[in-house]
Amino acid sequence: MSAKTTTPTTTPVGGRMPGDPTKDELIKNIIRVDQAGEYGAVRIYAGQLAVLGKGPKGDMIRHMKEQEDVHLATFTKMASERRVRPTILTPFWHVAGFALGAGTALLGEKAAMACTVAVEETIDEHYQAQIKKLGDDEAELRDTCIKFREEELEHRAIGLKNGAEQALGYPLLSRAIKFGTSMAIRLSEKI
Repeated sequence: MSAKTTTPTTTPVGGRMPGDPTKDELIKNIIRVDQAGEYGAVRIYAGQLAVLGKGPKGDMIRHMKEQEDVHLATFTKMASERRVRPTILTPFWHVAGFALGAGTALLGEKAAMACTVAVEETIDEHYQAQIKKLGDDEAELRDTCIKFREEELEHRAIGLKNGAEQALGYPLLSRAIKFGTSMAIRLSEKI
């Protein structure tokens, strides 16, 4: 008798437990929250550009925003193809993302970079958790999350290289932004 080989799928090991989302619900939640998160990131960088766009950090921020634009377009296309409704919180993220980007930029370049680092560290953990849940049957989505995670880590490195940790009140600022980002993720997955 030969052993049958199987490819990992997007079903929890041992099957679903009561209350666990179905595969379809899991995929819709992932696409919804990632589309919302990338939308928020685009708005954060738009806010930073409104304040710092003409200064020495403008091109660097534009580069990061351009990558986030691609991320957003990718998840928006996936949402359309898979008929995933966007979060109803999009209008809120429109304002909140811009306000966070502009507000931290008004505190200075280092505070803007602290914002970038805090958001990207939270997103790194978020993408890592998603990647672990996605099996070979969702290879395209998993590979997209892997690629975008790498680009988010690049943004984190840019922020650290550009003085994020020297921002006034960095530990408090970082914790507050990470908390807000984590809450945005939880809300956008469901609402």
